[in-house]
Amino acid sequence: MSGSSAEGAGLGHVVAKHYDNLPERGREQRAESRIIHMRNFNNWIKSTLMNEYLEKVRNSQEDKRGRIRVLDMGCGKGGDLQKWQRAGVSHVVGVDIAATSIEQCKDRYHEMKGRNRDRVYAGEFYAVDCTKQRTRDFYRDKDIMFDIVSCQFAFHYCFESLPQAECMLRNISENLKKGGYFIGTTPDSNDIMARLQSSGSNSFGNDIFSVTFPPESVGKTPPLFGAQYSFHLTEVVDCPEFLVHFPTVVKLAEKFGLMMIGKQRFQNYFQQRKDQPEGSKLLSKMNALESFPSQRLSGDEDQYEHVMEFKGGEQVGTMSRDEWEALTIYTVFAFKKMR
Repeated sequence: MSGSSAEGAGLGHVVAKHYDNLPERGREQRAESRIIHMRNFNNWIKSTLMNEYLEKVRNSQEDKRGRIRVLDMGCGKGGDLQKWQRAGVSHVVGVDIAATSIEQCKDRYHEMKGRNRDRVYAGEFYAVDCTKQRTRDFYRDKDIMFDIVSCQFAFHYCFESLPQAECMLRNISENLKKGGYFIGTTPDSNDIMARLQSSGSNSFGNDIFSVTFPPESVGKTPPLFGAQYSFHLTEVVDCPEFLVHFPTVVKLAEKFGLMMIGKQRFQNYFQQRKDQPEGSKLLSKMNALESFPSQRLSGDEDQYEHVMEFKGGEQVGTMSRDEWEALTIYTVFAFKKMR
């Protein structure tokens, strides 16, 4: 479905424009961010998920040091470039709807190459709308197949319409080797609807994030596709998103030879992985939790009532209530290509 006339239709251009206009934040600015721990925690989830499935790929290869190729869908400005480098993959193709973000991603990749004296995986990056165009048409090697397709915090955009969701899943499937994995993170629509209902209005959230539905949609069953809401996350996101009806994803994925093999809410994935040697090492390395008590808390004191009983004891790793509320909207998922 390359370059169809529907290109101008839909909200893709709004989303692309939003991400293209986000200012580049340096490391110092990021460290000062109100949501620094939330961002680090999201990165911990992504790294843990990537490592989990890269290990499965390696275990299935005859040569344990074999080449691993990754397609990063919705790669943005290249937030995961470094993660793929640490994971030791051999080739990454990154695609994203936002052209300016792709240019920044290329710059980041070349900087990383410079720092590592060229000892870096092969990388290529393209501006593509994965919900309307065939990604394979853009690559240098049109026959390349991938061990992993990763789509972090971007899959929900394809639920604008059925043709877009199908185009996205076709892209995922035809890029994956048989036995390869499609992994990602996306908002949990059941949780969003439950929070909306208990809010008694068309919106819910706190000081750092909000989800707002059109007033006329409240009390109605959302459609399977095009169930639009506005998502705001301080400093990072302010744009329309779509509810992802997961039973529909599972059905559509099966049509394209993909079988769901895992799905877990962030808080459950965290509980399961945080005490494993690799998980706990990464948590401290990535500074994903905030030390309490501490001189400089991200939120006000009342944001930490949940850890007050530890006071007087040793420091504990935690997170402000607002950040945790924002984080726990998300779910991790994994599919395997069966045929």
